[in-house]
Amino acid sequence: MSIDQESSPWWTPGRHIDRKPFLQARTAISRALRDWFEDEGFVEVETGILQKSPGNETHLHAPAADLTSASGKKSTYFLRTSPEFACKKLLAAGEKQIVEFARVFRDRERGPLHLTEFTMLEWYRANEGYEAVMADTVVAIAHAAQTTGIGTFSFRGKAADPFAEPDLLTVADAFTRFASIDLLATIPDGRADREALAAAAASRVRVTYDDTWSDIFSKVLVEHVEPNLGQGRLTILYEYPAPESALARAKPSDPRVAERFEVYACGVELANGFGELIDAQEQRARFTASMDEKERRYGERYPLDEEFLAAIAQMPEACGVALGFDRLVMLASGATRIDQVVWTPMGGEA
Repeated sequence: MSIDQESSPWWTPGRHIDRKPFLQARTAISRALRDWFEDEGFVEVETGILQKSPGNETHLHAPAADLTSASGKKSTYFLRTSPEFACKKLLAAGEKQIVEFARVFRDRERGPLHLTEFTMLEWYRANEGYEAVMADTVVAIAHAAQTTGIGTFSFRGKAADPFAEPDLLTVADAFTRFASIDLLATIPDGRADREALAAAAASRVRVTYDDTWSDIFSKVLVEHVEPNLGQGRLTILYEYPAPESALARAKPSDPRVAERFEVYACGVELANGFGELIDAQEQRARFTASMDEKERRYGERYPLDEEFLAAIAQMPEACGVALGFDRLVMLASGATRIDQVVWTPMGGEA
C-alpha cells in the first residue's frame, strides 16, 4: 500500500481493494462459526443495543443516547458494552444454549486492538461448568484458523499455533513466573490487601499513592504477564483473583479466586469467560462498589439494571464467554490492525 493510499479514506477503491481479502475472511469465519454453533445446538439470538444500564464495571465506559418519547418525555439510554445482561435474562426465561454476534460499544478505547464499535461473539451454556465454554473457545479459534487456512497466528513479532494444545496457567502461577509475586498472599481471605500487593510489586511496576489493589494488579498483568502469553500456542489464563471477577462466582474450594478465564494468542487477549454468579445480593453489592469507584475516579455512575438482578436470582447455574470477533479475524486473516477487518471503520479510527 502506498503512502497516498494509507492516508486516503477507507472507502476509496485503492484502499478497499487492499482490505478486501481480510473482509472476505471475516465473512467466511462468521459463516463457519455460525454453522458450528448451530451443529452444537445453540440458538442464535439478537438482543437490544440500547439499554438503561450498559454494564457496571468501573473502567468500562459507554456512549449515551438521549431519547424522546412520543409524549415528549426525555430518557437517557446507553449503547451496551456487552449483551451479557440481556443474554442472562434469556437464560432465566428458559433458554439453554444461546449465542450472539453482538455489536457493542466502548468509549475511551481506541487503538490498534481497540475500536469504539466492535463485534462481541458471546455465548452461554446453562447447567454446565465453565470448563465447557473454555473448551468451546479453543474449538472456535481453531475453526477460524482452519477456515482461512492460516497455520500460525502472528502479531508484532509473536507467533502462536491455533491448533496446538493450549497452555493452562493460573493467574497466581503467572504472577509467580513472570513477576516473582505471590499474588494469593495479597488476598488471604478473598479481600484485597492493597499494601501487601504494593510492597510485592514495588520493584516491578511504578506504584503511586492513589493506586488501588486493582490498579497495581493491572499494571503487573499488562507489563509483565500478558506479553508472555499465547506464545507458541494459546494460553488459557484462569482462576482470576476474586477482586477482579465482578460477574464470576468464587471457586468453591478457594474463595480467593473465581471461575474466570481469559484466552490469549500472541499476547493478544481474545476471550473472557466465567462460571456465572447467580447470587443477586452479592451481585448488587459488587456492582454498587464498582459504581462508587467509578464515581470517585470519573465523576459518573451508571444505574443498576434491576431486571437483570431479578433475573439472575432465577437463573440456572451457567457459564458464558465473550470473544472479540474482530481480533480473532485479524489474527486468522493475517491482518496487522483491527480496522482492516471491519467493513466500515468509524471515521478517525482507520
